[in-house]
Amino acid sequence: MNPIVYSKHAQDQMLNREVSEYEVEITIQEGEMIPAKKGRLAFRKNFHFESEWKGKYYEVKQVMPIVVEENEQIIVITVYAFYFGGSHEN
Repeated sequence: MNPIVYSKHAQDQMLNREVSEYEVEITIQEGEMIPAKKGRLAFRKNFHFESEWKGKYYEVKQVMPIVVEENEQIIVITVYAFYFGGSHEN
């Protein structure tokens, strides 16, 4: 697999959405690949979360990096995270 490089925007979004580089890399390696806008690719993978995020409990975190392949590198443009399952306030 080509090396993975993170844009500054992707790094900022990972921090804001509490997504690790490990989760992004596993998602790219093992997740479902789907087409994205502007000829980019998206990958998505669900992770067991079973924790709180922003004051609510969620069972699952779905990680979805948007990437482009250039110069034999996988460039992560942005990263989304979706939290779901078992949402209730503690």
